[in-house]
Amino acid sequence: MKRLIAPILLMGISANLLANTPSNADNSKLLVAQANNRNRVTEEFIVSGTEPFWSVTVSKKGITYSTPESRQSFPYVVPLQASGRPVDLVRVYRLRGKNNLTNTLVIKKVASCSDGMSDIKYPYSAIYISGNTVLEGCARPK
Repeated sequence: MKRLIAPILLMGISANLLANTPSNADNSKLLVAQANNRNRVTEEFIVSGTEPFWSVTVSKKGITYSTPESRQSFPYVVPLQASGRPVDLVRVYRLRGKNNLTNTLVIKKVASCSDGMSDIKYPYSAIYISGNTVLEGCARPK
């Protein structure tokens, strides 16, 4: 009798696991959904920095740099991407400003970015360069 308990117990556990395991078709759908989410590329961002306060809004309608004192708009440009890296890892926007000056916005995916003033953790860091001014901040999808 003792010899039969272990095999019967194992058969019961195996049957329960099989009954509660999704089918291969369900597994395939799940893998495709996960791949699609991984490959989804964020197109719109809200970027901000503190001390001094500044922000950039990136959308297909345009890119706008703002401070409490000023605002500058640029047409949307497709960002450059890091060679051999995932599409959503690094993007570089080259923005043509007045007098043909080029401003640069770099958005990089990071584990966590802090704005230094709140407890909010952002998924992207950002650097905005305009002339000789370099501003550092954080970004999130819009």
